[in-house]
Amino acid sequence: MAVATTHKPLTKAQLLHMLRQMLLIREFEDKTAEWYARGRIAGFVHLYNGQEACAVGVVAALEPQDILMSHYRDHGHALAKGAGTKEAMAELFGKETGLVKGKGGSMHFFDYQAGHWGGYAIVGGHLPLAVGVAFAYKYKKESRIVAVVMGDGTTPNGYFHESLNFAKLWEAPVIFIVENNLYGMGTALAVHSAVVEMTDKVCAYDIPAERVDGMDVVAVYEATRRAVEHVRDGKGPYFLELSTYRFRGHSMADPQRYRDKEEVAEWTHRDPILHMRQKLMEEGLLTEKAAKKMEDDVKREIEEAVRFAEASPAPPLEALTEDIYASPVSANPEAAIISTPSA
Repeated sequence: MAVATTHKPLTKAQLLHMLRQMLLIREFEDKTAEWYARGRIAGFVHLYNGQEACAVGVVAALEPQDILMSHYRDHGHALAKGAGTKEAMAELFGKETGLVKGKGGSMHFFDYQAGHWGGYAIVGGHLPLAVGVAFAYKYKKESRIVAVVMGDGTTPNGYFHESLNFAKLWEAPVIFIVENNLYGMGTALAVHSAVVEMTDKVCAYDIPAERVDGMDVVAVYEATRRAVEHVRDGKGPYFLELSTYRFRGHSMADPQRYRDKEEVAEWTHRDPILHMRQKLMEEGLLTEKAAKKMEDDVKREIEEAVRFAEASPAPPLEALTEDIYASPVSANPEAAIISTPSA
């Protein structure tokens, strides 16, 4: 579990925090599925079970001032970046206390202060935005990075290729991250993409690319640290392909008839949480008692989040006409939208 980079090895506290974050995301998603089935959560819901190591490993390598932008399977990214479980659950319940006042739902989590800037429902639509934000930081000479996450189904998209091209032309401080879970909705990777190695697609843009085991949180962390070093040193964009798998369907409405039980069982055996837990125990960094306490604490936190969401008020009727247009923040149009969040 030691980190073989120029950085110090991860400490016990950091490793335990990673495990807890993955447990928190898993419990949040399982509870989301439960309350969706009860009819208390509406709209489209895409769960992150199985992919927890991706979000947690990436965020662990970023600095607090760095920005994370993600696709619509976004619960894990928001929680890993620091969004509150209560506010996240309230958003799913459509409550006024939610991350975006109950107006966004599952696919539009957003926490400005935490540095998770969406949650985007349009496949690939967030990539040009991420490059633009990253270029703004470079223009303003701010040492900040944008990490932008997408699925493998985004890579045949025009947004993908245009964004990589501009990112390289501008040497923008952006890390492109593909969570390759082998399916674009219900379509297998080899069916929807002529090139199945995501890293091969980046060759045309002269961007360094690396393929990583996305089921190993430490491997994801190490690779992201390398990417962060490259980008923060002013060397331009970096590309990571994280090989992972979603244990549940594409969405809660997915009957999953397109993949066989053997494939699911094989990947489930590689559960990133169980493997991390086992390794920490083997290295004497975690005991059964401590693991049980961590799991109980996480369950308690998510139960409290559900109670908070249930007790929170729904948005008032007048909220329908609020937040439609952004208020002017400065007379100088170049100034403010990419300002540094307050602590």
